[in-house]
Amino acid sequence: MATEAKRDYYEVLGVGKSASPDEIKKAYRKLAMQYHPDRNPGNAEAENKFKEATEAYEVLSNDQKRRMYDQFGHAGSSGQGFDPFSGFGGAGGDPFSTIFDAFFGQGARGGSRGGARQGADLRADLVISFEEAIFGTEKEIDYRRLESCTTCGGNGAEPGTEPTRCPKCQGSGEMRVRTFLNMVTVTTCDQCSGRGVIIPIPCKTCRGEGRIRETVKRKLTVPAGVDDGMRIRIGGAGDSGPSGGSAGDLYVNLRVQSHDFFVREENNILLQLPINIVQAALGAQLNVPTVDGDEPLNVPAGTQDGTVFTLRGKGVPYIDSSGRNLGRRGDQMVVVKVRVPTKLNDDQRELFQKLGETMGMDHFEQKERGFWSKIFGN
Repeated sequence: MATEAKRDYYEVLGVGKSASPDEIKKAYRKLAMQYHPDRNPGNAEAENKFKEATEAYEVLSNDQKRRMYDQFGHAGSSGQGFDPFSGFGGAGGDPFSTIFDAFFGQGARGGSRGGARQGADLRADLVISFEEAIFGTEKEIDYRRLESCTTCGGNGAEPGTEPTRCPKCQGSGEMRVRTFLNMVTVTTCDQCSGRGVIIPIPCKTCRGEGRIRETVKRKLTVPAGVDDGMRIRIGGAGDSGPSGGSAGDLYVNLRVQSHDFFVREENNILLQLPINIVQAALGAQLNVPTVDGDEPLNVPAGTQDGTVFTLRGKGVPYIDSSGRNLGRRGDQMVVVKVRVPTKLNDDQRELFQKLGETMGMDHFEQKERGFWSKIFGN
């Protein structure tokens, strides 16, 4: 079965055959930073180019291997399966630790090596009233988080002692193992549990963990216009990271209490307004409750059940995804519910009967009986 010919190592690095060791190293670092897997997660092409560049550098940076390669080509280099991570500080070493840390800082590489990892994100629930959701509020929440131990400064070692570099992973916190398919798998070092260091004498306060779980208080600004189920993120308020890693975030889930008579529909507020039949027939000037206080409402004569009146700008403020107020509000929709009396005294019954006579109710009843008789034949 034919195999694809390997590219010339000098061509891979983009240097001439007379290149100096410094030129080879400079060219390699440029390619390494461009194609390193930490900067190209899930990119198989970049991973292959990284392996190719690393293989070329491993040969050309070694005087003996370079002489063999110059004389015999690829046949002069090792015919064994190549490990792009070998020869750089032991089984768990990473040839780009110093490169990436120097140029981009630990965060550019995921912050996972050497034990310094980001702390966990936390979640908390906050119950607020209907009005607080409309107008915003200031709250103080209590929750538990892992804080850096003040006794040992977060390194987990008893004061007066220092953590030592893990001999198994050489301080990376990870182990790389080549499988039978020639793939490299990365696992957490089982000797230091991924911290990259060994604690000879654990801190008595945190028992070597470097962090202590404590109850903390934090003030929270709830913007006007939030709704039930919305979430507010507070950066850096989660658990402190192990071994000096950055803290996670706190996500506060809002739970808005229901109101006795207001109902929210997006940025509008609905209110059912009960009126009696006299008010509906003759009209009335009423005071209607809103979240801003009572507002006058003119109910015209002859208003029917289910009629909707709109109070402009008496609804919920509009906000964007960051919680910024957009400077406008929804409306309040007032839905009229005409209440028909179920119990009448003698005077009221007499008045309704007289009203019915003036409105021709007898004539209506005769016509109604005639209508049903046509259907049922009575």
